[in-house]
This record gives sequence, C-alpha cells and structure tokens, in this order.
Amino acid sequence: MTSPSVTATKPQAAAQTPLAALSTPGHDTGLLLLRLVLGLTMAGHGAQKLFGWFGGGGISGTGQFFTASGYPAGDAMAVLAGLTETLGGLGLAAGLLTPLAGAAVVGTLINAIAVHGVGSFFAPAGIEYELLLTAGAAALALAGPGRYAADRFLPVLRTQRLAHGALALALGVVLAAVMLLVRN
Repeated sequence: MTSPSVTATKPQAAAQTPLAALSTPGHDTGLLLLRLVLGLTMAGHGAQKLFGWFGGGGISGTGQFFTASGYPAGDAMAVLAGLTETLGGLGLAAGLLTPLAGAAVVGTLINAIAVHGVGSFFAPAGIEYELLLTAGAAALALAGPGRYAADRFLPVLRTQRLAHGALALALGVVLAAVMLLVRN
C-alpha cells in the first residue's frame, strides 16, 4: 500500500514531464525527414542564386530577376535572398536554431509568393509549391526539430517552446513585409 502523498505526486510529475520526453522515435524520425528534405531543397535553391549551381542564374542573373520584379539593388537582393535560403535551409536540415531557420525560410517564401502572384493555386501559374514549403518551415519553427537535431545541444532550445517559434515566425513575417514595402 502506498501513502496518499506518494500517489498524489505521481500525476503532478507526469504533468510536469517536458514534451520532448514524450516524443517517440517515429515522431523524431519524421521531423528529421521533413527537415532534411525541406532544408536541403531550400539550401539548393539558395545555391542557385549565390553560385549559379543546379541551373541557377547566380548573383547576376538572379539580380536581374529581382530588378525586373521591382526590388531595388537587384544584386544585393540576390545575395540577401540566396544567403537567407542557403543558411535557413542548412539550419533546418541540421536542426540548428530551428525557429530562426524556419522563420528565414518563411520570410523568403512570403516574398516568393508575392512576386509569383496568386493567379491560381496549382502549377504552372500557382503557388502550391511555395505554400507547401512555407507551411512546412512554419510547422518546424513551431513544433521544433525533434531529438535528432543540433538544437538539443543548445540549452535554450533543448526543449522546444512554442513561444520561440511564434516569435521567430513573427520576426520573419515582419521582415518579409519590410522587403515587400521596398519593392516598387
């Protein structure tokens, strides 16, 4: 027979268990897969802008596109977008600073959707691809990277806190809006 004080503390201990302790290997593996595919896709897209890899235009070609799309200083915008996509993508893939990496990708994709236009939802003139990447990056920023991530070694991000993701996403949306405001 157990004493009432022992049984009374067991539900409290379960209620105080961090969410990370409740994750399963399947959950963590699923987040890893999502991070790798989404992150490396975005990093490759950024490398197209920065280095002309994978059939991209490099800084010069991408800069011309930004200028034609109404952004000032096209080459500078190409570097900014390329770095944001590359570093945000690599951060997501590694699970490093996941809330900020997700927010960087979200901010870039908000601009991509605005430039692409919302003429329709499906390809070839649609936004479904950009919207899917945006939602995936936002979900990772809010849910966290799972156990198989570099964030586990950072004390402030060891356990995912919804507030970190929400604040990072708010920052990404505000910066995306600022970039859209400077566009002609």
